[in-house]
Amino acid sequence: MERHAIVFRRTSMRMISARPLLFIAGTEAHSREFSEDAYAKAAEPKELYLIPNTGHVDLYDRTDVIPFAKLVEFFGKYLK
Repeated sequence: MERHAIVFRRTSMRMISARPLLFIAGTEAHSREFSEDAYAKAAEPKELYLIPNTGHVDLYDRTDVIPFAKLVEFFGKYLK
């Protein structure tokens, strides 16, 4: 694990939580554990949204799997 990831996980979650946080990860993503770890450390409100059968890069390149409806729902709820 890279040093900056360790530093972020230990210190930055306290700074950004308790703001609404939406973590999106593919179930096959090598980076999924980072989202799950950050989610576990975050205060409410928080949500972990997993996209089945997708990897990390899929969520950049495959617009058919990007959860646009979830983004609209989440931001519609928390950005007022």
